[in-house]
Amino acid sequence: MTIISPAGRTTLDHVTDWVFDLDNTLYPRECNLFAQIDIRITHYVMDLTRLDFTAARRLQKLYYRDFGTTLNGLMQQHDIDPDDFLNKVHAIDYSPVMPHPELIAAIHDLPGRKFILTNGDTGHARAVLSRLGGAELFEEVHDIRAMTFVPKPHRQAYDGFFARHGIDPARSIMFDDLEKNLVVPHEVGMATVQVVAGAGYAHEQVDAWELDQASGPHVHHVTNDLAGFLRNLP
Repeated sequence: MTIISPAGRTTLDHVTDWVFDLDNTLYPRECNLFAQIDIRITHYVMDLTRLDFTAARRLQKLYYRDFGTTLNGLMQQHDIDPDDFLNKVHAIDYSPVMPHPELIAAIHDLPGRKFILTNGDTGHARAVLSRLGGAELFEEVHDIRAMTFVPKPHRQAYDGFFARHGIDPARSIMFDDLEKNLVVPHEVGMATVQVVAGAGYAHEQVDAWELDQASGPHVHHVTNDLAGFLRNLP
């Protein structure tokens, strides 16, 4: 499925830099890899705050919504060690991520540079890319440490990324599963694509707002098949 909004370009032949989110974007949300991370975050919040599961989960999602990531909220409100957090929440089983040669080939064939811009860390990204079959595919993984722990959707996260890699937003494109992470890219002139879950997807650990499919001017294209979208570019 690909939807092109009236605000979006119908072709992407101007793009020289291709920027991809990682989680629930390069692998399908349906494999529920992030659900593993999500539950480990809940237990981290429980251990830190001594709240029960329900209260800790409510706080976790509040921070995720209001601070961009739960990590940023915990750093701001509880002064935690980010490395301790990242090491603990990424101690997961990566086997649900299946090799995806069609996606890897489609990204490989794109003209220009390819980057990952993720609120996760590089170790997690490398583990995912190894499972997908694209360990050497990207110019660089620009992770939460490179963002100095200020995550998407904050403007600072994007500005630092552009400056570090000499990216002209007007000649680049951002792929992300969360529509709020496409607001700044649209404002600075990037093309945008929201990568959504398949029809009917639901999970008890996923709040409704995480699955929102936006139709505002900041979302130019929507797809639930990233490989197909890339293969069928004009």
